[in-house]
Order: sequence, then C-alpha cells, then structure tokens
Amino acid sequence: MSGFVSFVGSGPGDPELLTLKAVDRLKRADAVLFDDLSAGPILTHARAGADLVGVGKRAGRPSPRQDHVSRLLVDYAREGGRIVRLKSGDSGLFGRLEEELVALRDAGIKYEIIPGVPSAVAAAAACGIPLTRRLTSRRVQFVTGHDATGALPEDLDLSALADPTACTVVFMGKRTFPALCAALVKRGLPETTPAILAEAVGTPEQTITRSTVTGLATQLSGEIGLKPALILYGPLAAL
Repeated sequence: MSGFVSFVGSGPGDPELLTLKAVDRLKRADAVLFDDLSAGPILTHARAGADLVGVGKRAGRPSPRQDHVSRLLVDYAREGGRIVRLKSGDSGLFGRLEEELVALRDAGIKYEIIPGVPSAVAAAAACGIPLTRRLTSRRVQFVTGHDATGALPEDLDLSALADPTACTVVFMGKRTFPALCAALVKRGLPETTPAILAEAVGTPEQTITRSTVTGLATQLSGEIGLKPALILYGPLAAL
C-alpha cells in the first residue's frame, strides 16, 4: 500500500514561522525530503529516526535533477508511511511543485499541500514595509529572475515590470538583475526607483541592502555571493 505525501512549505528559514500543521507533519513523518533552504533548525522538528534526505537545488551549485527528485519522492511513498516533501517559502511559488504533483498523480499516490509563509512576504516584513498601499499601490507582482538555463527569461512582461506604481518582487534574480534593470529603464522605469536586496531572509545571516534599481544593478554587476536573495523594487521600498 502506498504512503501519503505532505508537501510542506517551511517559510523563509526561521523555524518560528512554521505553521502548526507543518510541525505536526514533520513530527509524524517517516521520511523528509528537504530543500537546502529548509534545512538547519527546521529539521529539529522531524521525528527521531526519520530518514532525512537532502534534495535541494541551488543556483551555481551541483544539484539533483528534478526528475530524480520526483522519482525519489515516488519511491519513498511506495514504501508506505508518511512522507514530507519540505520546500522553502511556499511550495507553490517557484518551487517546482507541479512537476512533483504530476509524478505522484501518475503513480496513484495521495498527497496534501500545506502552505508556508512566502519568502516575499517574509522579506517585506524583515524590511519593515508593506507590499501594498491603499489607493496608490494596489498591485504586487512576483517574477522569477532566471529561466531553466540561468539566463534572464525572454518572455517577461517588461511593460508590467516597469510599472513605477507596482511593488515588484524578483525571485532568484541576483545574477540577471543588471540586465533586467537595463531593460526596465528603457521601458520607462525611473532609475531612482527604490530597491531592496533581501538576502538569507529569516536566518542569522540575513542582510538587507537599500538602494535604487540602478544602484543595485551596479552592485550586482560585481561579486554577488552565495546567499539566497529576493529583490524588491517600487515606491514602498523607500519606507
């Protein structure tokens, strides 16, 4: 008899931001397949004796292929028991969730999805800013900063991303932000638009850098480091 898989969003890395349901599933799991950003103190909630399997993917580092991760998840579930697939932030936001769901459906394995605190929301909180403003900044947009090859996606809606009244959050965009910034400025985004680089949010290594879009692009044209990061820009980034 196949097991049951719980996709658990672990939030940005701070174990105090885990939901009660997330902690419950970790405490009852027979195996936990976790992303890099879901490791560390979060795993202390896992049941003693549970298999802990790292399957994280990080930009610029050797990483398991997605098809291997999906196959491993199915293999564990077929052994029976309770399996937790632990993903950083919320698993439905740039987390390759759909591919793993398809693998489970094809194998006839049941699952549930437990949301986590999205890293964009946690980053805004860490910066002390809201993501919306009544009457004047009603739109929030999330976008990935790179495609499957690591390059800036060619199908981005640059006109929408250049909207100076929107709050925009760029995931996984440190390497490509200089190119993105240049494209947005050409579309009319003011060079002085406030911008924030939020790195390692929710961990002891957290750093917040406040700048402008062009200032941040210049900074990221050099050494970008290995910390996971989000970039937020728009009028609210000035608070």
